[in-house]
Amino acid sequence: MNRVILMGRLTRDPDVRYSAGENATAVARYTLAVDRRFKRDGDATADFIGCVAFGRSAEFAEKYFHQGIRIVVEGRIQTGSYTNKDGVKVYTTDVVVENQEFAESKSASDNNSAAYHAPSASMSAPAPSAPAADGFMNIPDGIDEELPFN
Repeated sequence: MNRVILMGRLTRDPDVRYSAGENATAVARYTLAVDRRFKRDGDATADFIGCVAFGRSAEFAEKYFHQGIRIVVEGRIQTGSYTNKDGVKVYTTDVVVENQEFAESKSASDNNSAAYHAPSASMSAPAPSAPAADGFMNIPDGIDEELPFN
């Protein structure tokens, strides 16, 4: 079984290109910085893992993913090789993305990637109020349209 699940931050904006031909397909390539579980000499370390998404997944990545955002990727590892322009054989290992999701809220992502991007002027939804005595959060007024259920 060839199955991988990764959670990490994009090291840069996805590079999206379209295949040639009558039915052009989007191909998105991006690199995830995935923290290692253990630290070396007290310093956190990360692995930088190349990912490739095709079709609608690639278009989604192009539209919504940006440097610094934390995502979860599910897919499979694929190896390959090619000969570069200097005649040297290059071996590749990528995760072929089958599913990708946000791993944090938009506001948390914006705060964590502030070093990468200037703050946006977009409107944000009102924050929920503090938990009531019964332990439940009160939903602010005007957010009903954004809930996925009634």
